[in-house]
This record gives sequence, structure tokens and C-alpha cells, in this order.
Amino acid sequence: MVGGVEAAIKGQKDQFGLTNYAAAKAGILGFTRALALEVTAKAITINAIAPGQCETDMVTAVPLDILKQIVSGIPVGRLGKPGEIARLVSALAGDKAAYMTGSTISIHGGQFVS
Repeated sequence: MVGGVEAAIKGQKDQFGLTNYAAAKAGILGFTRALALEVTAKAITINAIAPGQCETDMVTAVPLDILKQIVSGIPVGRLGKPGEIARLVSALAGDKAAYMTGSTISIHGGQFVS
């Protein structure tokens, strides 16, 4: 059995003005590790995914100048695609990830590599 949580990149990389959001996401990371320990004897794996900025309705609705600024901070030069995140979720749910638990995987186009 596999469990998972979404812990946006802000749980790992801080940004001015988002203290409450960063704290909440960092809490999810601790929750992931603790829960993984609690359920490991039941063959349940728990992992978190920390996505960066993706092409969602919320992100693409921001003013174009702000969107360009966001994209300029992503080394691969584009927003992530929801399908890219979904493929990672699918991989974590498969048998090949059965030994992975209590981990956080960042998927952000290099945004956190500084």
C-alpha cells in the first residue's frame, strides 16, 4: 500500500512573505517522515512530492509580467506540467518504489538547485 502527500517546494525553499505557507508545507515534510515510521510494519510506504511552479489555472491566471518573472527563475525555462507530476506519483505507487519511504522528492525544473 502506498500513501503520499503534496509538499510544495516552499516547504524546502523559503520565500519572503510566505512564512505561514512555508511553515505549513515544512510541517507536511515532518508528518511524512513520522507517518512513514509508524506504518512501515504494515508494508505501507509514505512519501512526499514537492512540486515547483506548474501550469495550473491558478498559476497561469497571474498577470503576464509576473508569470514571466516566475518562469525566469526556473532553470529549465518553463513551468512544470501536471502530467509530469502525475507520472512521478504513478512511479511512487508502483512496486519498483517499494523500498522508498519517508522521502521527499522535489520536481521543480531546477528551481531549488541554488
